[in-house]
Amino acid sequence: MRPDLSLGAVRVWQRNRDVFLRLWRSESWPPFVEAFVTLLAFGFGLGSYVTLGSEEYIFFLAPGLIAQAVFFGATFETTFGSFFRMDSQKTFDAIRATPLSVDDIALGEILWGATRGVISAAALLAAEWAFGLLPSSWALALLPAGFLGGMVFAAIGLAFTAVAPSVNAFNYFFSLYFTPSLFFGAVYFPLERLPTWVQLLAQLLPMTHLATLARALNRGDLSPTLLVHCSYLLAAAVLLSLLAMALLRRRLIL
Repeated sequence: MRPDLSLGAVRVWQRNRDVFLRLWRSESWPPFVEAFVTLLAFGFGLGSYVTLGSEEYIFFLAPGLIAQAVFFGATFETTFGSFFRMDSQKTFDAIRATPLSVDDIALGEILWGATRGVISAAALLAAEWAFGLLPSSWALALLPAGFLGGMVFAAIGLAFTAVAPSVNAFNYFFSLYFTPSLFFGAVYFPLERLPTWVQLLAQLLPMTHLATLARALNRGDLSPTLLVHCSYLLAAAVLLSLLAMALLRRRLIL
């Protein structure tokens, strides 16, 4: 079925943005603090005992944490956030009373999830700049790259939300997808030291491609292989967004 999309998706994004601006004091700091504490504990703490060839561990970890911040922001927004807007607050039902379509709602939620990921990434990017952990000006490209990755993470989260019978179902999502993505997505250590079959499975995770892309941009190490990671994320964003639209359409209409 062809998606029924319009500029109404932007209105959904604006609605979520306006709510965030009213609640930003309590909404914006938790993911930033969590990533910042991780940077201090693993980067400067554990990192003082770890070496990765000629590169200090803190410089390996820092861009991975930016990818992680995108992951956290986008995922939590389109799982718990979208579920409560859909189920408890009945926000989606109210929007459906307007000319907007279900596909507009889905795309608006995905766009907002990606935006939340970039907001978290931008805060951490500023902190890492203050610590001198951004050796290349190409690190600024982490924000648009983060938005693309955030679209993927947000679409995955919304797709699961659309089929979750209750909020308790997210236990499966976080155990079977979120945690493996976090620990096997090239954030905390190089994948080359893992068994070959694990490396192959890790390449299926969007986090692996975003973390690898973030690390290359942070180093200013531009190569044609970055196009592979960008192409993967772009294709995944489109396909998974279409999947999320179809599942949310089935949840709300059929």
